[in-house]
Amino acid sequence: METRHAKTVQTAGFKLTPPRQAVLTALESGDDHMTPAEVLARAQAIYPSLGRATVYRTLELLTNLGIVRPIFLGERGVCLTLAEGGHHHLICSDCGAVVEFDECPVSELEQELAERLNFQIRGHLLEFYGLCAQCQG
Repeated sequence: METRHAKTVQTAGFKLTPPRQAVLTALESGDDHMTPAEVLARAQAIYPSLGRATVYRTLELLTNLGIVRPIFLGERGVCLTLAEGGHHHLICSDCGAVVEFDECPVSELEQELAERLNFQIRGHLLEFYGLCAQCQG
């Protein structure tokens, strides 16, 4: 089963090996924000002999190719998310709680920047830091 990002890997001159395919499938079918350990577990369910080092090397490759991006989500630490589209978070500076929201307050800015600077924008990350309701009290 070829994933939607397989062509990007191949176009960049890399082989789409079964381990890489398993990592891509895990990322594309999993949660929006997965830790490397979660990617490893999902990918091993697809390709049982997959090793930790191969997953980490593949994640580095996918990051360099712009397919995934690392984000820091409080106590969960570094997570990975597909780089396309927008990702919007409120992050509590005290407890690390993360609230994801779908509204995109920068869509007009994104369009204006793309047109004015002749730049093809494929995604963005918007994070607001502060205190959640529980930590305010």
